[in-house]
Amino acid sequence: MSVERVHTEVYGDGTIEVFRLTNASGAWAEVSNMGAGIVGVSVPDSRGKMDDMALGFKAYRDFMVDTACYGKTPGRYANRIARGELTLEGRTYHLAINNGPNHLHGGPTNYSRRLWRSEPDAEGVTFVMESPDGDENYPGNLTARVRYTFSAQNELRIDLTATTDALTVINLTNHAYWNLSGVGAGTALNHELKLYATKWLPTDDTLIPTGELQPVADTPMDFTAAKPLGRDLEADFPALKYGKGYDNCWAVEGWQPGRLCPVAELYDPASGRLMEVFSDQPGVQVYTGNWLGKGELINKAGGRYADYDGVAIECQDFPDSPNKAHFPSTELRPGEEYRRTIRFRFSAK
Repeated sequence: MSVERVHTEVYGDGTIEVFRLTNASGAWAEVSNMGAGIVGVSVPDSRGKMDDMALGFKAYRDFMVDTACYGKTPGRYANRIARGELTLEGRTYHLAINNGPNHLHGGPTNYSRRLWRSEPDAEGVTFVMESPDGDENYPGNLTARVRYTFSAQNELRIDLTATTDALTVINLTNHAYWNLSGVGAGTALNHELKLYATKWLPTDDTLIPTGELQPVADTPMDFTAAKPLGRDLEADFPALKYGKGYDNCWAVEGWQPGRLCPVAELYDPASGRLMEVFSDQPGVQVYTGNWLGKGELINKAGGRYADYDGVAIECQDFPDSPNKAHFPSTELRPGEEYRRTIRFRFSAK
């Protein structure tokens, strides 16, 4: 595999850097210090045609101002925290309210909106973020690292690690939007999704989990057998009404701390491309790009995205875990290391 810096650009007080990881077959993934994100992935379809499948923008700097977190690493806490409040050792921290009545993705200046430090090497690229105590009002000086590698088998691996000097919470993920037909192909609702999950997390109408895990059987939340993303999108079901589509978390079947599990399979009948997802995270948030049409930035194809043009499959801890004691803990203490892995494996059939 080769690692090449393919773009640099002054941005504010820093420099945008983009790296291309290319394997022996010519397939590649582009990653950037812009939010420690994925900005492109190109692998062959069933006919050998190469297409970039990761939604993004014509101008790299637009990744820094988009409001939908294209490809990037949100933090310190991905997803939602109810009312922007969390309590640690008896002290309550008040976080920014930036999504209805709740806190989302770490706040308005979260990690996805920053330039990370780049550390490329012969095998991949690591991006590093130093997050000070009080950053978006989270406690503790935290150092986060996101490492990308791309294998000869077209597997993009993401290793997420962090340490802290004081008790804090952390939940990191990757927020890429995928369209396996290519970034200018239109809707992704014809993609077929399978989830290795028999339970999901119901929410209130602000998308905060109620604390229950309910069976998916006999509901539109059942993806235990692959089905098109759009099949049940307009069903008369509260969760789909709340988010104008899927924006929900499922509990990964067989999850145990540190255990890599199959999470999802996304298949595009038009291109024959298959994306398999593996992770050691307990949950997976599926977001069908319900509001992508609100954006005004020019996309890679020279137009603007519409709602449902891509799907995000976000391996993560459960939303609002700091306020749900029975959910897997997202606390990180001094002397501990937060460590998570996500793998996206691409093939065609």
